[in-house]
Amino acid sequence: MQYFVVMIDYGRRGREAVVDPEITRREVISRIVSGEYKNVSFIHEIVDTSVEDITADIMNEAALPDIGAARPDLQADQFDHARDLRKHETA
Repeated sequence: MQYFVVMIDYGRRGREAVVDPEITRREVISRIVSGEYKNVSFIHEIVDTSVEDITADIMNEAALPDIGAARPDLQADQFDHARDLRKHETA
């Protein structure tokens, strides 16, 4: 038998262990991505009599892709700079 234990930390209100033998690894990941599981302390995978801490693996799989910032628009920056210079010119 295989199942997952997800420990959620509520701070001063305590912790909750979510244990459901019917939840798959994919379901755990989707619940983390959706925000249903927040402040996860650890995730253990229990297979027969062995326990493995898979927190890092699951969190890496659930991580949203890193979307880099858009490249700066250098032409717009030049126009803004020129406008600022004109605005502050003494006539």
